[in-house]
Amino acid sequence: MQDDTNLSNIEIEDQTIIDNKELSLFEALIPVVILMGLLAYNIFFVDGQEWFGTYTNQIILLLGGAVSAVVGLFNKVTVSLMIREIWSNLKSVLVPILILFLVGALAGTWLVSGVIPAMVYYGLEVLKPSIFLPASVIICALISIATGSSWTTSATVGIALIGIGGALGINPGMIAGAVISGGYFGDKMSPLSDTTNLAPAMAGTDLFTHIRYMALTTVPTFIITLIVFSVMSATIVTKGTADVTSLLGSIQNTFNITPLLFIVPVAVIALILFKTKPLVALTVGVLLAAVFAFIFQPGILDSLSSSKTEAIVTTILSDVQIVTENDKLNDLFSSGGMSGMIWTILLICCAMVFGGIMDGIGALSRITKELLKLASSVFGLFASTVVSCLGLNLIASDQYLAIVIPGKMFKKAYQDKNLAPENLSRTLEDSGTVTSALIPWNTCGAYHSGVLGVGVGEYFIYAIFNWLSPFTTLLFAAFHIKIKELTSK
Repeated sequence: MQDDTNLSNIEIEDQTIIDNKELSLFEALIPVVILMGLLAYNIFFVDGQEWFGTYTNQIILLLGGAVSAVVGLFNKVTVSLMIREIWSNLKSVLVPILILFLVGALAGTWLVSGVIPAMVYYGLEVLKPSIFLPASVIICALISIATGSSWTTSATVGIALIGIGGALGINPGMIAGAVISGGYFGDKMSPLSDTTNLAPAMAGTDLFTHIRYMALTTVPTFIITLIVFSVMSATIVTKGTADVTSLLGSIQNTFNITPLLFIVPVAVIALILFKTKPLVALTVGVLLAAVFAFIFQPGILDSLSSSKTEAIVTTILSDVQIVTENDKLNDLFSSGGMSGMIWTILLICCAMVFGGIMDGIGALSRITKELLKLASSVFGLFASTVVSCLGLNLIASDQYLAIVIPGKMFKKAYQDKNLAPENLSRTLEDSGTVTSALIPWNTCGAYHSGVLGVGVGEYFIYAIFNWLSPFTTLLFAAFHIKIKELTSK
């Protein structure tokens, strides 16, 4: 049980992984192999069409759980035991699910209040040819922090930066690398990001503890990335000017842009720094943004509904899109509200079903024992986690599963090594989240290369933050830098 004085209070119950001596390693791996096989078949042999629509990954996880149950029945595991483990898993993620709903509400209210547009507006104003690449990294980082999405950042400001940089004669691979580096920094560090919520939920820690601990490896990596891009900007020859007048004009014509809007994120950050519980901090962020929407954006609310109150409620609960004069901004200025979090919440629940049955039949215990034999040292455990995340990004082609499956399977191994769960959650993000954009057939790699019009092979070497992050986390592990233990010796 975590201390109530923690910044966030996502309490993931410690669950005992059941040991089944009758279960062999081969039998324990059957559900995993079938799960990976289904995912691989879906990616490579179904012509890019998902079998079950939007929720293919969730259903495949449930199918993997069904296979696990059959294996368990053949090894004398009762149905009641498996159900009990599933229920225990589902209860453990109740608070993270509530936080995800609040994150959706926060994204919606920050949009209609003008907070996110203000971040975009002031971010674009800093563009200068001589600092284009590092400025692009910072702009994308800020926007991704505000939206919690590297995908949205690439599809909006990323496209604009590719066009502007192209006019300046800058290598498109460099620009794409800067966009993706900044986007994934924000994606990792934003409490609005689904992967940033998913990793601590899988590892058994809380959201803001995870973010603070992850900053230890993420911030140095980001600084190195900025230095490298600054050197690049100093050595390349540019031409023309970075004209973002049309983008700025569209934002200004749609929203009432003022620095006062930054009171909202500053207030939430202050609550975080004062270790307020996340449910409280995020609720305050939603309510404060709603008030600011009434004050600063009455026209936006009127355009959404005949009643301003109804417009706010709609924004909190469901989809909303603010249409501007510039098509590049329309995708950015949209939000799914609470309903937009359903996909991630269902993924978590299905993962808990799969993990609960794997717990119940003793498969996780069997697999982690073998992993521990291979990872006898602390560094070996970190390295095994990194390799597992990379492998799942390669095989499963999905960053969510690259977090979910290693998170569930390595959780007890970290406990056995007396390591705090934030070590695991940080490693999952440092290796699972960021490397997904570096694999052409991964959903993230395919998306970014398609949206930006730059192949993964072209931007790979310039996506410095993404490929450097796993090395940073391994470096910290090798020299035992900021490796937090459960108890002091």
